[in-house]
Amino acid sequence: MDKINLPQAIRNLTLEEKKLLAQDVRNFLINQVSVTGGHLAANLGVVELTIVIQSVFNTAKDRIIWDVGHQSYVHKILTGRYEKMPTLRQWEGLSGFPKSKESIHDAFDTGHSSTSVSAAVGLALARDANNENYSVAAVIGDGALTGGMAFEALNHAGQEALDILVILNDNEMSISRNVGAMSAYLNRLRTDPHYARTKGGIDSALNKIPVIGHNMARLATWFKDKVKYLMVPGVLFEELGFTYIGPVDGHDIQELTRVLSNTSLMKGPVLVHAITQKGRGYGPASKNPDRFHGVGPFDVETGLCEAGNKKSYTEIFGDFMVARAEEDPKLVAITAAMASGTGLNEFARKYPERFFDVGICEQHAVTMAAGMAKGGLRPVVAFYSTFSQRAFDQILHDVALQNLPVVFALDRAGLVGEDGPTHHGIFDLAFLRIIPNLTIMAPSNENEFADMLYTALNIDGPAVIRYPRGNGEGVPVNHKRQRLEIGRAKMLKKGEDLAIIAIGRAVGLARAAGDILNERGINAALVDARFAKPLDTEMLKKVAAEYDKIVFIEEGCLAGGFGSAGLENISLGQIKPQVLRLGIHDNFVEHGKTDQLFEFLQLDPAGIADTIMKHWDDLKNTKPARVLELLKFGQN
Repeated sequence: MDKINLPQAIRNLTLEEKKLLAQDVRNFLINQVSVTGGHLAANLGVVELTIVIQSVFNTAKDRIIWDVGHQSYVHKILTGRYEKMPTLRQWEGLSGFPKSKESIHDAFDTGHSSTSVSAAVGLALARDANNENYSVAAVIGDGALTGGMAFEALNHAGQEALDILVILNDNEMSISRNVGAMSAYLNRLRTDPHYARTKGGIDSALNKIPVIGHNMARLATWFKDKVKYLMVPGVLFEELGFTYIGPVDGHDIQELTRVLSNTSLMKGPVLVHAITQKGRGYGPASKNPDRFHGVGPFDVETGLCEAGNKKSYTEIFGDFMVARAEEDPKLVAITAAMASGTGLNEFARKYPERFFDVGICEQHAVTMAAGMAKGGLRPVVAFYSTFSQRAFDQILHDVALQNLPVVFALDRAGLVGEDGPTHHGIFDLAFLRIIPNLTIMAPSNENEFADMLYTALNIDGPAVIRYPRGNGEGVPVNHKRQRLEIGRAKMLKKGEDLAIIAIGRAVGLARAAGDILNERGINAALVDARFAKPLDTEMLKKVAAEYDKIVFIEEGCLAGGFGSAGLENISLGQIKPQVLRLGIHDNFVEHGKTDQLFEFLQLDPAGIADTIMKHWDDLKNTKPARVLELLKFGQN
């Protein structure tokens, strides 16, 4: 690896040297991710595939799009970023996903699933329109291929007969020797340009024979199609207009090189089906690929991560769902390829007939849940906040419009840390609160979270609970659940000088900031809003009447978010206090440890206290109607 600085060097390696390179890359990956954390299993599975892609294509010119991009670590290593890998997913370091601003070899920024083929179609159309000459390839996993957008793009690519390559990285099945040997033979035959020319020549010659020749050509086509339906596993792709090649052993460098080299000479859309193994080369990851999909720092010898003392919100959700299912036979759980990530593994094990993993299909998951609710079931849809964006229309049109009792459990709300801007859940409060009929809650601690789950399942209409990644405050969860009054905030602390109204994880930050302010002689009241919709208008009226200075704090975007909702409500009243809104400004937040991000955004306790103090004179001396906001993202 020390000798490989750029892809050009890979092309000059012998087959044996490429195999040694694959071993070096695997060892490096295991040791590196054990320190920084990240997506390990998927990257271990694409080592040989990535080496071959770099051997066959010129990624500084050709466009290679990695779907989702969590499997692009090997690509980064082999495209001049080897020495920067210790900064992977760290503050101001390498992103865990492809970033075009990071390298010329990253053709398209990705992070969400099933987008690569659409991007490839767009790049191919642009190439052809500009009369340029470069290859376009999308590397998409079998999981990402479950997304409907991928099939929309495949259909269009076939319709346009574009010269693009789709590499299907299938890591959910093995490949037998017999199938592999026959497949290798057929692939060599089908991808050999001499074969393509011969086949075209025969078809042309047959059609030139009057009457009989035409009939013979039709008969040959009919026979070929019948054989194809019986023997070719990729008939679906063939029907979409692709030439299907596979399955290919995704760890056989020699065979992969032969296949991809030949496909680069073919015309029209081509799909290469490569079989790979998640976690290959590292026992713990190959045995438990789900656990090593996205993993924190771990011990290389044992594969074990450091265990925390507190229960995470995800674990609490999983425990609640299992306990609730015992009481309610109508309860069903739905997720979109996030069973482990949302804590539903145990539910799936105990109640397999009531658990539905639809694949990476958030839109389908939501509308299916609407159908289930219409049929009398009690569906809970669990996915990450960032992926709820993909189902906005279905939440609005299929669930809220009919006021159906569907519960949305949005994990990873707020800042998620090292996964960065594609995964931060900072927009859901803003885009969901505009939807009628929705009840939106955000817990400040674990016990409140459990109460909100219980409350949501007792609402005769749709409800959303958004909660952060990782552990909470360490508050124990009571066994007896309490049904919260809808739209009722909670006064946690009285104060004399100003009132802070916060929601979700921001409540804990605000409490700590209040302690700092108290040391500086400022006594702040603290309100846990609990509900972003409906707002507690009575509490707002009371706070506005009692305090002429109010601070709203949220772990979400300021534009249209929780603070905006509070400001809108206050503006309708007779009393107009001075308002300061703290949150995330009109920018995407980069990756880094969550504590670092809070500090950068001045949403850590010290930053909150300093911001309030900085504006204290303004707040004290200006007219009550004035609204103060931070002027610049990350301003000191």
